[in-house]
Amino acid sequence: MSKDSQLDLARYVPGLITFLSNKLAAGASQCYRKHFGIGVVEWRMLSMLAVENNITANRICQVIGLDKSAVSRALQSLEAAGYVNSAIDARDARRNTVSLTSSGRELHDRVLKVALERERRLLSGLSGKEVDTLIQLLGRLQTQAYSVNDYDPPND
Repeated sequence: MSKDSQLDLARYVPGLITFLSNKLAAGASQCYRKHFGIGVVEWRMLSMLAVENNITANRICQVIGLDKSAVSRALQSLEAAGYVNSAIDARDARRNTVSLTSSGRELHDRVLKVALERERRLLSGLSGKEVDTLIQLLGRLQTQAYSVNDYDPPND
């Protein structure tokens, strides 16, 4: 097998990002389930709603990048537990908006402390300048994601 016919997993950026993301998500889910009774997807919903409340599920999908079915399942679970409410959008009766309840806000605040400590531990090997550079580079990569996902290779 030639060197060009396989990925160099130590340098393949999409793989490196995915591997890191998978490891962090699995660890977060395990921790959050054990201590708070929610998984990482539910945490993402809570954190999104803490920043931008009274929004549609589509808006959550747009920002976080999860598919609609995962967002829908997580929101149903959170609503059943009393952490979010859904209501018909006052401006457009065809849409529902989702918002945090007071218990959802309280859960968010408790999980946030753990999430920030996990982030602190992740970044502890980097200098402040390196963290700033990392954030800048990740932001730039984020803007390229649409171009990457729009790529449709020609049929051979």
